[in-house]
Amino acid sequence: MMEYTNQMMFFKELFNKKVQVDFQGGQITSDAGVLFLRETENRINLIKNIAQCYHDSRHPGYTKHTIEKLFSQRVFQIACGYEDANDSNELRKDGAFKISCEKSPNSEELLASQPTISRFENVPSRTNLYRIAWAFIDHFINSYTEPPEAILLDVDDTNDPTYGSQQLALFNAYYNCHCYQPMHIFEGNSGDLITTILRPGKRPKGEEIAMILARVFKYIKAAWPQTQILFRGDSHYSAPEVHDLCDKFNCKFVLGLKGKPILNKKANSIINKAEELFELKKKPIKIFSEFQYQADTWKCPFRVIVKAEHSEKGANTRFIVTNLEKAHRTFVYAKAYCGRGAMELMIKEMKNHLHSDRTSCENFQANQFRLYLHSMAYILLHAFRKRNLKNTELATAQFDTIRLRLLKIGARIVELKTRIKIHLATGYPDKTLFYNIYQSCASP
Repeated sequence: MMEYTNQMMFFKELFNKKVQVDFQGGQITSDAGVLFLRETENRINLIKNIAQCYHDSRHPGYTKHTIEKLFSQRVFQIACGYEDANDSNELRKDGAFKISCEKSPNSEELLASQPTISRFENVPSRTNLYRIAWAFIDHFINSYTEPPEAILLDVDDTNDPTYGSQQLALFNAYYNCHCYQPMHIFEGNSGDLITTILRPGKRPKGEEIAMILARVFKYIKAAWPQTQILFRGDSHYSAPEVHDLCDKFNCKFVLGLKGKPILNKKANSIINKAEELFELKKKPIKIFSEFQYQADTWKCPFRVIVKAEHSEKGANTRFIVTNLEKAHRTFVYAKAYCGRGAMELMIKEMKNHLHSDRTSCENFQANQFRLYLHSMAYILLHAFRKRNLKNTELATAQFDTIRLRLLKIGARIVELKTRIKIHLATGYPDKTLFYNIYQSCASP
């Protein structure tokens, strides 16, 4: 490939002048906005803290790149849209990425190459992965200056298709493919990622869900004993083990509940009423009711809220189960439960904008580590949006929009004896926005 990229390229002439193109521009970057991510990292110390908990088993005499530098390079590149480790072969010379990893842009010392990055991704031990998982929760807890009164724990899993012989990749009939099914835990109010776990490609059972949540609940409760936790999840998270766990840690829950004949029978009157009102008013009707219900596997009865909806498409009946006793049923369903839909957007940003489903290593532990790297990129970009874009037109923008508007900026880098100058493109249309964000980064 190099023999072609070194060749001069000729485009259509302009005013009888030849238009020549080559790759000999020197220190020019297309990712000058990565400096914003460097400033964000200097404030939240995510990469630094995770690197400190990582045990480096490499021989010091043969080590050129520190663990923190490898983390920084990989996470910054993922955040800027380079999810493939192969890109490191060229980006290791990029001045903006070298600055973000605390290296001089004109120095002969380059960043890590693709083979180094690949080795880095494939060597983490189970102990290191375990430590990183706790470091994510520590970072979430430390992001608060004082314990909150309450937090929302949103949990969901998603499809991560595999294409090869990856360890623990299973065929999932629902998705009709071989896949992993990672589980993500977010704080529903803020959108902060608490932790993420790579799993085999099958739906989790109640025992497995409870095992994961127990560790998270215990850790958060140890740090914030007075904080109330509200756990939200889809219907397959409504398992007896989860109910018992929430009772043990005094946590509230709002969970989906699969419709069953016995539930439809109990809700028959409200379902018929919705149909009658639709026939009378000729417009979609949505009404709520509730009753006490105890399944055979439950230790005690719980409050079940039913949404009876009827439209020209017919009946649409949904159930949720909760241990919230005083809140009005409409609020519990429409706000508390349906609010978890925002989590789908968070998972979308991880998968579609940061390519967290790039789990193409053969080894399962390597794929878990990859998922952690992409999760770190999510936390970094989310913190940048929450802290520095709060009062701008990009306050609620998706990651791909933020990347396009603020990170993918062309610039010329000039290193002098006493300073490093980064000349942004004169025709950059978001100069004012860029400067305002710079001021927010500079302020304490």
